[in-house]
Amino acid sequence: MKSIKLLTVFALTALCATSSFCADGASKGAQKKEIALQLYSLRDDIKKDYAGTIEKAGKMGFTAVEAAGYNNGKFYGRTPAEFKADVEAAGMKVLSSHVAHALSDKEIESGDFSEALKWWDTCLKAHKEAGMEYVVVPWQRVSPTLKELDAYCKYYNEIGKKCAELGMKFGYHNHAHEFKKVEDKTVMYDYMLKHTDPKYVFFQMDVYWVVMGGHSPVEYFKQNPNRFKLLHIKDLAELGQSGMVGFDAIFNNMKTAGTENVIVEVERYNYAPEKSVELSLKYLLDSPFVPASCK
Repeated sequence: MKSIKLLTVFALTALCATSSFCADGASKGAQKKEIALQLYSLRDDIKKDYAGTIEKAGKMGFTAVEAAGYNNGKFYGRTPAEFKADVEAAGMKVLSSHVAHALSDKEIESGDFSEALKWWDTCLKAHKEAGMEYVVVPWQRVSPTLKELDAYCKYYNEIGKKCAELGMKFGYHNHAHEFKKVEDKTVMYDYMLKHTDPKYVFFQMDVYWVVMGGHSPVEYFKQNPNRFKLLHIKDLAELGQSGMVGFDAIFNNMKTAGTENVIVEVERYNYAPEKSVELSLKYLLDSPFVPASCK
C-alpha cells in the first residue's frame, strides 16, 4: 500500500489501561505486559522454520499470536489442534487470525451469500478448534460502488453472527485505502463503521495505516467508542523509529476505543526481521505509557 504524505501529524491513537492484553518483559527490568505478535511480521522466517519461529516469538516475550497462515482447514500446514499446541508449548496463547473470502460479482449483485457462508462454516470450525478468540478479515479492495460496499457490510454482519454463535468475535482490519471515497460520496471506512452491526462486527485498527490515510486514530476512537477491540501497533518499520505515530496518545485512549488486546506487526525492517520484531517489543516493554497490567 502506498503511503500518503501527511501535512499534519495527528496526536494519535490510543489504547486503554483497561485492555485485557498486557507481555512478559524480555528486556531487562521490564514490567509484565501482555503483547501479541502478528506472525506475518516473521513471514519469511516461518516459511523456512515454522517450529523455530514460534519458539523464538515466545522467548522474545510475546504472550500471544495472531495467525496469517490459514488454508484449507490448517494453520501453516498444521491442524488446528497442532497449531494450538505448538503456540502453547512456546509459552503463548492463540489469540486471533487474519483470513478472508471475497464475494463473487453474482453474490454482490444478488445479495445471496449462502455459498460464501458455507465456506466460513468450515473456516470458523477450524478457528474454534485452534482456540481463536477473534477472526479478522485483513483486507478488502476499495469498492467501486456503494452497492458493493453495502453488500460487504451485510456479509460481514452475517459472518459476525456465525462467530458469535461459536463464542468468537469478528472484525475488519484496515489499510490506508479505506479512507478513500466511494462514488465520491462517502469515506469507505466511515461507511463500514456506520453500516456494520456493533454486536457482530468490530474493527481492528491498524494505527499506522490510519495515519497514512491522513486521519487521527484518537479521533476515530472518540467518534466511534468501543468499536476497536483489537489494535495493530505498527510503524513505518520498527516501533517508535519514525516519529510519525503518537503511541503515547494511542495507549492513553484505549478505554474509549474499547480495546481488549494489542498486537505488534512489523511489515518493513531496518534490520533482520527477528531483530526488528524484538526491538519493537522492547520499545513497548520499556515505554512507561504502556500499562503493566490491562486488567
